[in-house]
Amino acid sequence: MLLLQKIICAIVETMKESLRYLNNAKEILKTVPVEGSTYTDIKPVREAMGTAYLAVLEAINESLAQKGLAKKELPKSVEGYRKALQKYVAVRNGRVLREFEKLYDMLHIAGYYRGLLYDREVVKEALKSAKSFIDKMG
Repeated sequence: MLLLQKIICAIVETMKESLRYLNNAKEILKTVPVEGSTYTDIKPVREAMGTAYLAVLEAINESLAQKGLAKKELPKSVEGYRKALQKYVAVRNGRVLREFEKLYDMLHIAGYYRGLLYDREVVKEALKSAKSFIDKMG
């Protein structure tokens, strides 16, 4: 029983880091001026979307570490994350890889890289999707 408690505590503790990143993204957004439903300063929104994407990557790292991968074996590129998800996670749940692709496009490409997300509701939904993904990884 003690071993099971230690394992559960370790899982909860490791997932805290990805949630910390996601909460940081939400905190960044609280500082952004809004007119109607539009963020008027795109730079901090881009920063928040980048931070949310890092939360997703951190959740994958945490999940892979729980499966026994050493820190040096963790992916270092988006292609590496795709391969790791296919090998260690998508074997049981093929939707996880599709969700990762969606989050990559939404958070990293549209939100951070291109700065195309500035509607408050769209950003809110993107963060909800990231949280859902993190929960699945845990």
